Amino acid sequence: MADLTKKIGSLDVFPLSLGGNVFGWTADRDASFAVLDAYAAGGGNFVDTADGYSAWVPGHQGGESEETIGAWVAGRRNRDDVVIATKVGAHPRFKGLAPANIKAAAEASLRRLGTDRIDLYYTHFDDTSVPVEDIIGALDELVRAGKVREIAASNISAERLEASLAASERDGLARYAALQPHYNLVSRDTYEGELRDAVTRHGLAAVPYYGLASGFLTGKYRPGADVDSPRAGRAAEYLKSARGPKVLEALDTVAAEQGVEVAAVALAWLGAQPTVVAPIASARGVDQLPPLLAAARTELTADQLALLDRASA
Repeated sequence: MADLTKKIGSLDVFPLSLGGNVFGWTADRDASFAVLDAYAAGGGNFVDTADGYSAWVPGHQGGESEETIGAWVAGRRNRDDVVIATKVGAHPRFKGLAPANIKAAAEASLRRLGTDRIDLYYTHFDDTSVPVEDIIGALDELVRAGKVREIAASNISAERLEASLAASERDGLARYAALQPHYNLVSRDTYEGELRDAVTRHGLAAVPYYGLASGFLTGKYRPGADVDSPRAGRAAEYLKSARGPKVLEALDTVAAEQGVEVAAVALAWLGAQPTVVAPIASARGVDQLPPLLAAARTELTADQLALLDRASA
């Protein structure tokens, strides 16, 4: 089997990251373990979570996803085979990016994950009340202590990203290796522009979230369709735009040509975009996983990419 892995700094990752937002929420422990087992069996090694998942659920505290992943890793004894990405700044008890908070939140994440290091540690949402030098300084301390291998950012402006990279360079500190932007076939505007230019200029890896637009790009949300999902309302909004139906039509065409599911094409398009190393997508059950894994092995032709670009422009 060909080696599909790509680089994020010093990390070797599968080109489709498994989103952990559903673990301990819409996927219970057994379902989560089954999805993680199937993902690993399919060659996957790159699991994405956050300390705040799933604090929005009544009765949850935040950290449920990390605990589930930690229990799975402990049970399978496969820590060295899994690249774990988590995030800081959105846990109800550890809000924001003050240096002391970053360090305390990291220790809490390490405990929940049952590990001695976080492979990729993101700032979940930028905190403009804190100077970038202080944020990078705190993350650098974690790297120097061996508790974090690579650092990254999510939900940050191009200006603050540039300032962060400049601080790292100037002060000889750890440097962001990746950016996690909101990016997919029906949401291109926030990333394609200054942010992508900065990522390109500095050689960062993009790891897009909402790769399937809350499920819309799986193709199951159609006019008149009733889908039982907590994300159905958000996904259905895309049908009301001019772009949504055009994108679905193009996806149907390419999926038929490739002999894969619509979701695989949507993620393969993302994976083919400049700077993108590994889109993120989640699965509540093993039945949802095959098109995600197929995306990593689907190569779209130039004509197919052009068709999707025109539909999503």
